[in-house]
Amino acid sequence: MPEDAILKTLNRAFSLVFDETIELTAGTTASHIEGWDSLNNIRVFLEIEKEFKIKFTLAEISDLKNVGDLISSIENKLNKAQR
Repeated sequence: MPEDAILKTLNRAFSLVFDETIELTAGTTASHIEGWDSLNNIRVFLEIEKEFKIKFTLAEISDLKNVGDLISSIENKLNKAQR
């Protein structure tokens, strides 16, 4: 799946969770989005897992520093699933 398609899906997932239009970039972090607290972080990752049909471990989530890292992680998981 191309990076722009992943970003589009992430924008949709974030918009659903935060109930507003979200325009993510690779450099977006939790501090850039008002209301991105621990509860919404759980909700975001549940939505992402549902959208992409993948699973994250707590360690994987903890290692992510920004949306760019998230995109890379999703790409890796999707590539492994295709093998």
